[in-house]
Parts: sequence; C-alpha cells; structure tokens
Amino acid sequence: MLLNNLTFHPIYSQLSLPVRHRFPIEKYQGIYDALLARGVECERFVSPDPVSVEVLQQHYLPEYVNNLVSGTLDRQAMRRIGFPWSEQLIQRSLTAVGGTIRTAELALQHGIALNLTGGYHHAAADFGSGFCLFNDLYLAARRMLQSSDIDRVLIVDLDVHQGDGTALLAQHDDSVITLSLHGEKNFPHRKQQSDMDFPLPKGTTDDDYLNVVDEAVSLALRTYSPDAVIYDAGVDIHEDDDLGHLNISTAGVLARDRLVINACKQHCLPVACVIGGGYQRDITALVDVHLQLFKAAGVY
Repeated sequence: MLLNNLTFHPIYSQLSLPVRHRFPIEKYQGIYDALLARGVECERFVSPDPVSVEVLQQHYLPEYVNNLVSGTLDRQAMRRIGFPWSEQLIQRSLTAVGGTIRTAELALQHGIALNLTGGYHHAAADFGSGFCLFNDLYLAARRMLQSSDIDRVLIVDLDVHQGDGTALLAQHDDSVITLSLHGEKNFPHRKQQSDMDFPLPKGTTDDDYLNVVDEAVSLALRTYSPDAVIYDAGVDIHEDDDLGHLNISTAGVLARDRLVINACKQHCLPVACVIGGGYQRDITALVDVHLQLFKAAGVY
C-alpha cells in the first residue's frame, strides 16, 4: 500500500522574483521532479489547501495578517520580509503554510510525513522576516496539539539560522518546545531565546556538528518527553551554501537527517518534516542536498 505522506503543490515554486533575487524559488519543483525521477509514485503526494486567514488571525496579530494579505503592510516591513508584495506571493505563502499543517496531520496518521517546502521560522506574531511571512512550524505544532493524545510538541530546528520567530511565538507556550541549532555568527543578528539553543562557530565540520545534534536531540527528548516532533531540516549548513558559513558535507547532511528521524522512530514519535533553507544558486546541486532528507526517511 502506498504511503500518502508527501505534501506538494506546484505553487510552491510559482513566484515571479526580480532577476538575481537571493531566494531559490525553483528548488521546490526541482525536488518534486527529482523524486519522481527516482521512482517515487505521484500518488504518494498530497496537495494541500491554503491556510485560512481566520486560522492565521487566531495565532498572529490580526492587524499584521490583514495588512500583509491585503498588500497594505508598510514598505519597511515588506523589506524586512525580503520579497516584493504580490497576490501571487500571498497565495503561495498561504498554500505553503497549509502544506506544513497538512504534513503535521499526515505525520500523526502515518508516523512520518514530509513537506516539499516549509520552515518559515523567522516570522513572529506581528512581523515577517528573512523570506518568512507566516510561521508554519508553530501553526503545525498547534494543529498537532488538537489531537487528544498530543500534549507537547518538540520543534527541532536545524536550519543554519536561528528559529527566532518560532522562539518568540512559543516563549509562553509550555506545550511547544523549541530547539534551535544554528550558526552563532549568522542571521538573525539579534537572537531570541529558544527552550534549547546550540550556537555553532563558523567552519564547523561533520564530526563536531553531528555530535552536537546527537547531544541536543537526546537531551530534548529526555528533558521534555514530547508526544510529537516537527523537524526543520535546513540544508544551509552545507559546505557549498552561500549563506551558511558551516562546512557540512552532503554525507553529513544525510547522517544528521537519519539521526533525527531514527531518534523519533526509537521513541515512537510521529515526525513532520519540512525542508528549510538552502541557498546555493546551482539549483540542481541544491536539490541534491535537500534530497538527503527524503533518502533518510526512506522515501526512495
């Protein structure tokens, strides 16, 4: 029986951006195409619905949500996000966030599920930042908590940039635990306080990195005993990434993803995975690094 635990919509890569814009919008379609080329059946993919504005307003400042969706957010706030406003941007963002929420639901159903986008961890309740409009990780955690047997969700954020928006959203929410392992001297320059933070020096290589990941995940599972996990598998830790400043090999990325996923399996924890950041301009090379998550999850 096919496991329908992959979430994708073509709109993930449908956004017109200025020439040489830093955001690699093509990578989402590239991951989908690469998975099909490796024999993954198209029937395994679930197409998400956009998250509703009403759901966003329940957790985020309604004024911010309304201004962003309507295109009336001020210029400075849009510059902080890093995208020019368009109706296309809003529809893409709502669908991407809906995709992570759907992935959380599928993870509870199947044990593991993966979204071919996600990880918008710089967005907080009243602002967006760093290419993130709405924080999908926190919304997905809140969705998991609606299940009667889920009382605490752990967000494992291994993107090279600290999940500052997620930390702010969850700072007074004891049911959502935030773990961020990130570059110490990297964006955002003003860090927030996660439940667990593990800053890494520039140039960190595979062995040291994997030791910290193992320590951090093990400690989080022992300390907080979560009932479910959301995993942000950012690949901007890679040695060839333009924005990462760490020296993690492709094999190191795969080992990291296997470590996290296997820890969840060993503790019988459902895990919803998102692909997070990755900023090589060579889209084919970037897609290959992102594919390590799907390999670690046994998708192909």
